[in-house]
Amino acid sequence: MLSSSLLRFDEIAWRDGRATPTTRLIAEETAVALSYNGSTHAVMMATPADLEDFGIGFSLTEGIVQRADEIESVELVPSELGIEVRMWLDGDHAASLAARRRSMSGPVGCGLCGIESLEQARRPPRQVASNGMLHADELLAGMQALAPLQSLNQQTRSVHAAAFWQPDRGVGPVREDVGRHNAIDKLAGAIVSSGMSAAGGAILLTSRISVEMVQKAAMIGAPVLMAVSAPTALAIRAAEEAGISLLAVARDDGFGVFTHPHRIVLPSSAEVKAVEPKGPCP
Repeated sequence: MLSSSLLRFDEIAWRDGRATPTTRLIAEETAVALSYNGSTHAVMMATPADLEDFGIGFSLTEGIVQRADEIESVELVPSELGIEVRMWLDGDHAASLAARRRSMSGPVGCGLCGIESLEQARRPPRQVASNGMLHADELLAGMQALAPLQSLNQQTRSVHAAAFWQPDRGVGPVREDVGRHNAIDKLAGAIVSSGMSAAGGAILLTSRISVEMVQKAAMIGAPVLMAVSAPTALAIRAAEEAGISLLAVARDDGFGVFTHPHRIVLPSSAEVKAVEPKGPCP
């Protein structure tokens, strides 16, 4: 029996000049409303899995709460239109949220929810302080180990993953979603719900790195953010400001280190040549 995150659809597969009737597993996408104390804060299109993690993680990465225990309860309420993640905050946090609340609808992967000004969109990232050293070859092995752990993507090839890696524990937890921002929010919820600290590990992403992903990683407290795709220029500047080591364009033969390389231990055989900083291309 398929989960609510997967549906099977008929397909005519045209391959190598031949058409064959078959079926394919497709990832579900549904409207998920995040509400606090009875009022909707944001509506996201998301994969209907790990939604309690999603609600808790979104609350943390968006600065609505500072700790998971500031959320008094989380309830999932399905309807014909979607699923409501109904959360209740204590009095102080409910009052502060009321000052910034506004209902909105976000597209898949919306990462700037509930904001009303350019200043809020470009808010300074939280500072991440960690003196730990992580070995480049171990980080690369962690990224390579991620694909087999993406159970939903193995079946659909259409969802993003965010995972937490630690040098002594490997990869886990892993969270998946059609939206990359949703995936990292779900991961944030999984980390705090399990009582783990992000300070000694790295967040691994199968998506590109934009500034919102850096901001969310900083709120989680992760000193290293690593992805298979390239970062944006603003993401690099934000990671530099936050104190996050930004690793990207991860391939089987290595990856690029864009910020705070002091935290990454390269193999002794690696030769690092000085590179002159360059401004915008003409």
